[in-house]
Amino acid sequence: METEVLVVGGGNAAMAAALSARDRGAKVLVIERAPHFYRGGNSRLTRDYRCMHLEESEYMQGQYTEEEFMDDLKRVAGGEINESLARLIVRKSAELPDWLESQGIRWQPTLSGTLHLGRTNIFQLGGGKAVMNSYYQTAKKKGVEVLYDAKLEDVVIENNEFKAAKVLIDNKVVIIKAKAIIFACGGFEANIEWHKRYWGEAADNFIIRGTPYNTGNVLEMLLNKGAAQVGEKDAFHAVAVDGRAPKFDGGIVTRLDSVPFGIVVNKNGQRFYDEGEDFWPKRYAIWGGLIARQPDQVAYSIIDSEARMRFLPSVWKPVEAPTIKELAGKLGLNPEAVEKTVKDFNNACRPGNFNPAELDDCKTEGLTPQKSHWALKIEKGPFYAYPLKTGITFTYLAVKVTEEARMVMDDGSVTKNMFACGEIAAGNVLRRGYLAGFGLTMGASMGRIAGEVAANAI
Repeated sequence: METEVLVVGGGNAAMAAALSARDRGAKVLVIERAPHFYRGGNSRLTRDYRCMHLEESEYMQGQYTEEEFMDDLKRVAGGEINESLARLIVRKSAELPDWLESQGIRWQPTLSGTLHLGRTNIFQLGGGKAVMNSYYQTAKKKGVEVLYDAKLEDVVIENNEFKAAKVLIDNKVVIIKAKAIIFACGGFEANIEWHKRYWGEAADNFIIRGTPYNTGNVLEMLLNKGAAQVGEKDAFHAVAVDGRAPKFDGGIVTRLDSVPFGIVVNKNGQRFYDEGEDFWPKRYAIWGGLIARQPDQVAYSIIDSEARMRFLPSVWKPVEAPTIKELAGKLGLNPEAVEKTVKDFNNACRPGNFNPAELDDCKTEGLTPQKSHWALKIEKGPFYAYPLKTGITFTYLAVKVTEEARMVMDDGSVTKNMFACGEIAAGNVLRRGYLAGFGLTMGASMGRIAGEVAANAI
């Protein structure tokens, strides 16, 4: 089998690359490891892109400038960021709403409320599943060929040049030759045994928010063949999810947004981090890692009746009790320890003007860890709690790429016709931390670049 551009993967980055290459006249073949129903990887479970823009529209409020976008990225990444590549992605993000719409994707009117994303993010009408369906429908119309249940087993590389791929289809190995290959097939987030290399038995308690097909087989293969490595091996984008979520593929509905409006305690009934450090879209992604470092990788979000209507509810009902002591008992925690934690928190709360739309002045004093904003006493029953676990979205270990999305080898040489984008290249931009909507933006922006450069090179 032969083609001109072979795209490995079937999500947002892969389809952006495939359509961009096709629009420049290249013959394109996409191989998707998942079956048709589960096509799209983690992208099918998403809802928004973060985009720079200078004018208000029906879908985005106000302005979101390049510098503000970059400042937000640097803040969540803790300074560890490839600024040149990040700035390229930020600038390219301004083109995404129109380009994606030209691929059949539709947007919903701007959001308001405590998510604080109406100015910075544009939301897909119908969510990620609708986005992926639009991508594939457009690809079909444009003549992009797609093979499902197709697992990349190996690649033939000679003098930094891709020659052929060995793909397992219907239990048979098929040789596919191409003039260029684009890897857009995710990280290793669904590979529990790989996580155990760094986290030990704790990894058994992790929840995988997305597809079970992202096992990192291609990433490991490329690193073994001499691709330059970038990003932290044990780091991942992980959030606090409801502890009752399924092991795989629960998606965004398993995420809990209650954290800023109460307190979070671990198995010992103790708080361990500032629940009101910053707006939730800028801090929600640190909580998965925080919980992963707690005993048994579990925590509990505790709120009172006043807070219950301030966030999107979980799919599962909260644990409820008339007193904190009884609530702790239902959670299997030490009632006296939890009761003391709540009492100490309430005594440390200082009066202020509560406003979830701003970084308000409701905070604690003399408490470690402090709560910087939205600190209100937990005192009106009944009381509620949600069990929390680490929900992994994607990993940061990646293959190194240039600003043209070309893969780089261990010796520093740039490959002739091998490209990477999406999660498999995420560590080029971020080594830790996350900004809501940036994953889709990074994937689509670098995917477009990879597709354009590959087609132009051919």
